[in-house]
Amino acid sequence: MAQGPDLSLKIDGPAFGSDPPLFSDLRLHVPGGQVLALIGPSGIGKTTLLRILSGVERRWQGKVLVGGKPAARAPMPGYLFQDARLLPWLSAEDNLRAVAPELTDARIAELLREVGLGGQQKSWPHALSGGMQRRLALARALSVHPSLLLLDEPFVSLDRAMVRDLQALFLKVFANFETTVVMVSHDPEDAARLADRAVVLLGRPAQIAADVLLLGRRGNRSVAEIDRIAADLAAAVDPIGAVA
Repeated sequence: MAQGPDLSLKIDGPAFGSDPPLFSDLRLHVPGGQVLALIGPSGIGKTTLLRILSGVERRWQGKVLVGGKPAARAPMPGYLFQDARLLPWLSAEDNLRAVAPELTDARIAELLREVGLGGQQKSWPHALSGGMQRRLALARALSVHPSLLLLDEPFVSLDRAMVRDLQALFLKVFANFETTVVMVSHDPEDAARLADRAVVLLGRPAQIAADVLLLGRRGNRSVAEIDRIAADLAAAVDPIGAVA
C-alpha cells in the first residue's frame, strides 16, 4: 500500500471573529506516513486543525495542502471523532455502508475482523460496549480507504484497560495501512505510545511550543521510555506544574 500524503499547513488565522484569533502564523509540515500527535490544553484549537485538514472547516486564512492538493479537494480522510457517533438505527454493517455505500459483504467482514469485531455485522450499536463502539467507528473511518487518518481524542471516557487494548489495535492499523496520521490528545502518554512525533500547542493565538521527534520505534518502546517521553511532553504542556 502506498504511503500516506505529506501535509503542509500555513494558517494565518481562522475567520471566527475572535480576538485574539485562534491561530496566527502557524506553520507545520508532516511527512507522508508519519504519526503525529497534537497535544495541548482544551480550547487551544487542536480539533479545529483536524477540521481544517479534513476540508470541513473553511473559515480560515492561509494554505493547507494534503498530498499537494488543497485540503478541500484532497481525497476524503478517515475521521474518528471524540465519541463513536454511530447511527443507532443502523446495524454495524450499515453504519459502514452509510459512509461507503459501495462496500461488499466480504469487505465489510474483512474490515470488522481487522478491528477485532469479526462476526458482528448484524450487531446494533447499543449492544456493543464502549470499546467495541470505538472499534466500529475506526472500521467506518477505514472504510473509505483513507491515505490520511484523523483521530480526535480517540480514547476519551474509556477506562485504562480498554485504552490499552485500543492502543494495541491502533498500532496494528498504523502499520498495516501506512497512512499519515494526525492524532489529537490531551494525554502525553498517548503520544508516547503511538506517535512518531509530538507537537505541543500553547497560547492564544496557538503557537508550537515544542516539536519533538520521539526516540524509539512506536510499538517497541519500553515502559521506561514511554514514561520518560510522557513526562517530558507533560512538562512542555505545563512547565509550572512540572516544577511544582
